[in-house]
Order: sequence, then C-alpha cells, then structure tokens
Amino acid sequence: MMDDRSKTVRLEDMFRDLPSPSASEFAGKRAIVTGGSRGIGAAIVQRLLDGGATVVTTARNASDETPKAASFIRGDIGTLAGVQAFAAAALDELGGVDIVVNNAAAARAHLGGISSIPDEEWINALDLNLLSVVRVNNAFLPGLREAGPGGVVVNISSGVALTPAPAVAHYAAAKAALNAYGKALASELAPAGIRVATIMPGNVLTPGADAIRQDVADAMGVALADITAGIPLGRPGDPRDIAEAVAYLASDRAQWITGASLVVDGGELPAI
Repeated sequence: MMDDRSKTVRLEDMFRDLPSPSASEFAGKRAIVTGGSRGIGAAIVQRLLDGGATVVTTARNASDETPKAASFIRGDIGTLAGVQAFAAAALDELGGVDIVVNNAAAARAHLGGISSIPDEEWINALDLNLLSVVRVNNAFLPGLREAGPGGVVVNISSGVALTPAPAVAHYAAAKAALNAYGKALASELAPAGIRVATIMPGNVLTPGADAIRQDVADAMGVALADITAGIPLGRPGDPRDIAEAVAYLASDRAQWITGASLVVDGGELPAI
C-alpha cells in the first residue's frame, strides 16, 4: 500500500544539494560550450569550470548568469560565417580542444499549429538547432583529432524530438534530425577514439523555456505550474540536472559510451 506521505513531498525538498565535483576531474581539458550565457548553457559552463576545465563559451550577448571564470566570445553561430569567426577566436585562445558541448538553441511556439509556422522559421530552426551544431563540430573536429583519443562531443537536443507538439513542430523536427546526426557522427569518429553523445532534456526551468510554457499555459487557460505538474519525480528540471549529465558523459567515467541519447526529464517521457 502506498504511503500517503509520498503525496506531500515539497518541491523545494526535491532540489537536493549536489556533491562537490572533483576540481581535477577535467584538469588540463579545454572545453567549448555554445549558448553558455544563461540557463542550461551557463550551468554546463560552471560545471566544467568546477571540474578544472578551461572553458570558452559564446552567445549573442552575455548575461548576469554567465560564469565569470569562463572566456566569453560574443557571436552568432546561426550562420556559417558566425561559426567560423567563433571557432577561430576560440582556438586562438585555447590552442586546441578536448570537449565540445553544443547547447545553443531557440524556439518560438506557434499556438495556431503547424500551418501557422512561417517558412522562414522552419529555416531558422534548422539553421540554429541543427546546422549550427554540424558547423561547430566541423570547425572543431581537426582540433579534437589532433588532441588524440579521449575527445568528446555532447549535443543538447530536446525531449520534444521524441514527443513533438504541433506548436513547436519546427523545433522538434530540427532536434530529431540532430539526434540522427549525432548517432552518425559517433559511428564516424569512434575509430579515432572521439565519443559523441546526445542529451534530451525535459521541462527545465530556464528563461527561454519558461516563456514558451507561459504561452502554452495562457492558451490553455491554466497556471504555469500546471504545465509541469505531471512530472513523476515531482518537479521540473534545474539547469544543473543537465549540467551533471554533461559532466558524466564528458568524463572518463563514460569512456565506453558513444552514440547514446540520454533522456533527462524526471521520468516524464514514459508517462506521456
């Protein structure tokens, strides 16, 4: 019989303090993180820094959340020219690369459904959520190969790639393509000892995702909290939840993992 106390777990009790990472876990490692100015990206940057890595990150603008210990390069990786400029500046600063984390992404909900999504937004979704990853990886692959076995690429996808909603069909389609691309890249790079993994976050509390959820909640006439109320583990995600998954996949603890797609969503996917 289920204990009734399981129904009264408070949200704040679910956000447990994380153990302190080893400051030598990524010592000597040089890391690239795209979209690292806030939210999930900033949490990933900070987690790699805490592990001893040297980190260069990029976004269109820095924010108060951007970790100060990282080197920030302002740029737009939504275009090939933007990626090339960022890669040149980052490699000039780092001298090489061991870890590449592709986190930059963007989406806008169209509550009128798929037919209401303009053609240019389909193109923009592919440019930023798929092609920017392809371009970034292509730009840094020579450096990863030069560093020798042990290089890691982690692509941040989304749970909507598996459970696409009409309002974000363009974003979901781009992320589904990213998943397929990641598996193909993993097969190609495995002989060189370079691993590739994909993380699919669920409902994580970030400014961008909160804005989309608010639009959906308003359209449904419900409270924002109702959108994430059904998550089995009892709370939406914290950016640190995704950062910890990245740290594991980027570490030697995951040295026999490549081509994998990890869902990090508090158990929401099986419940859908």
